[in-house]
Amino acid sequence: MAAPMSWRRLVYSVYTPALSGVFTRISDRFFRTHDRRRGSSLLLLAPLLAEAEVVPAPPPWPPSSPGMEGLHARFHWMADHVPAFRVPGARVHVLHSPEEFYQVMKVDCMKEALERSQSSSNPDLKVSLLLDYTRGSRGKNNSRTMLLPLLQRFPAQVRVSLYHTPDLRGLLRLVVPERFNETIGVQHIKAYLFDDSLIISGANLSDSYFTNRQDRYVLLENCGEVADFFADLVGAVGDVSLQLQPDDSVHMLDGMVHPYKGNRKDFSALARRRIMEVVNTARTRQRLLEAQRTLDEEAQGGGGERGGQEEASGSDTDTWVFPLVQMKPLGIHLDEQVTERLLTEAGGDSTVYLTSGYFNLTRAYMRLVLGAAADYRILMAAPEVNGFFGAKGVAGAIPAAYVHLARQFYSKVCQLGQQSRVHLHEYHRADWTFHAKGLWYYLDGSDRPCLTLIGSPNFGYRSVHRDLEAQIAIVTENEELQAELQQEQEMLYKRSTEVSGNTFNQPNRYVKLWVKLVTPLIKNFF
Repeated sequence: MAAPMSWRRLVYSVYTPALSGVFTRISDRFFRTHDRRRGSSLLLLAPLLAEAEVVPAPPPWPPSSPGMEGLHARFHWMADHVPAFRVPGARVHVLHSPEEFYQVMKVDCMKEALERSQSSSNPDLKVSLLLDYTRGSRGKNNSRTMLLPLLQRFPAQVRVSLYHTPDLRGLLRLVVPERFNETIGVQHIKAYLFDDSLIISGANLSDSYFTNRQDRYVLLENCGEVADFFADLVGAVGDVSLQLQPDDSVHMLDGMVHPYKGNRKDFSALARRRIMEVVNTARTRQRLLEAQRTLDEEAQGGGGERGGQEEASGSDTDTWVFPLVQMKPLGIHLDEQVTERLLTEAGGDSTVYLTSGYFNLTRAYMRLVLGAAADYRILMAAPEVNGFFGAKGVAGAIPAAYVHLARQFYSKVCQLGQQSRVHLHEYHRADWTFHAKGLWYYLDGSDRPCLTLIGSPNFGYRSVHRDLEAQIAIVTENEELQAELQQEQEMLYKRSTEVSGNTFNQPNRYVKLWVKLVTPLIKNFF
C-alpha cells in the first residue's frame, strides 16, 4: 500500500519546450482554482534517478516463498541491487503508439489528476518539474521561458529544478557551443507521475513524440509504492539541481554544492549520498515487507484457509517491478550492473529481442552479446528513420556514423560465425522516426516474453557513462501482460527487414571516408 499522502502528484521528465497546450491547461486550472480557494491538490512533475550505496544494509532476501517461485526465483537477484515491488499485472498497461501515449497522458492521467485536485478535501496543488539545464535553456524560446509564467504566478506551488552535469565546467563550459554542450552529459530520464500512476518511457514531450516518432511506453496504474519511490527520487535529484527563479535566475538550495562552480568531487559525493539514501531506504523497506509476508504465509500453515487466500491474492503477486537507474558521473551504476548480469545469464534457453534507436553498444555489452548462448534479435533505425536524418551541418552525418557502427558490429558477428544466433534488423516507416529502446526476454518453449526492460537507456556509451538514465525491469507471469508485451515487440519488428551483407552495399548505406575516420573519435558522445 502506498504511503499516506496529503497531496496529489504528477511527475514529469521534461527537457524540451513542448506540450505548451498541456501546460496552458495546468495554468488555466491554477488561475481558476486560485481565485476560488487557496490551493488545490499537489501535482508533481519531474523525473528520477538512483542506485545503491552504503546506508543501513538491507536484510537478506527471504528464502524462496510461493511468490518467489518460477520466473521470480530466476530473476529475484535484481533485488540485491534495487528495490523490488510486487504489483498486479492487470495494472500494467503497454501503450503502442504516439497517439495513445498522448491521449493517456492528457486525458486518463493529467485531466483526471487535475479534476481530483479540485474535489480533494486537501486542495494544495503543486507542480514540480525536473529538467536538464543545457537542453532546457537552449535558444531564445525554451523550456525555461515556457514555464516562467507558471513560476511567476505561483512561486509557492511550482518548482522547476534544472539538473546540470558536473562534467561541464571550467574552460570546457566556455568553449563548447550551446548546440553541442549536451554531449557532455544530460538528464535523459523520462518518467511521468500522476498521483499513484506512472508512465515510464523513452519519449520526450515534443510534438513528434505524439505524432510520428515511434517509442515505447508503459503505464503502471494505481501502483502507489512504485509512485512513492519515484516521487522520492525526483525530490532527491531536484534537491541537488539548480532551482529556477521567477526572474529566470537560478540558485542552489542551502547546503548543496554547485554542480559546475563547486568542487566536483564534493558535488558528486553529496548527490550520490542524497539519492542513495532514497534508494536504499526503499530497498530495505521492500525486503522487510517481503520477509513479513513470508512469515505470515508460514504462520497460516497448510490449512484450507490458506489456499483460499492464495487464490484471492494470486493476481497481486504475479508481477515484479525493479527500478534501474544509471548516474555514472555520480558513481551510480545500478542499471549497468543489472543489464550486464541479465545479458551474461541469458542462456541457450533464451531469446532476447533488443532495440535501440541509436545502436552504439558499449564494448562490454557487445562482448556479452557476442559471447552469449542466447539468440539475439537486435532492432535499430534504418538511416531514413534516424532522428538526425536530414539535419543541417555536422549532425546530418550522424545517421551515416550509425551505419558505419552497425556494419562493424555485423562484421564481427560474421567473423565469429554467429549469424545463426545474432540477427540485426532495421526499422522502416515512411515519414516516421524511430526512438524505441529496451528489450524483451523470452524463455525456451514460450511464445511470450516474461521480462522487459523499458525506459531511457540506449545501451550506448553515453547512456552508461555520461547521462542520467532510468528504466524498469518488469518480470511477469501474468498472461495478459505477457501478451501485451509480445504484441508490442511483434508490432515493431514487423516494420523491419533483416540485415545481410548486401544491406551495406546499398547506395543509401554509403559512408564517406571522413565519417569513418571521425566516428571512432566521437562515438562516445552520441
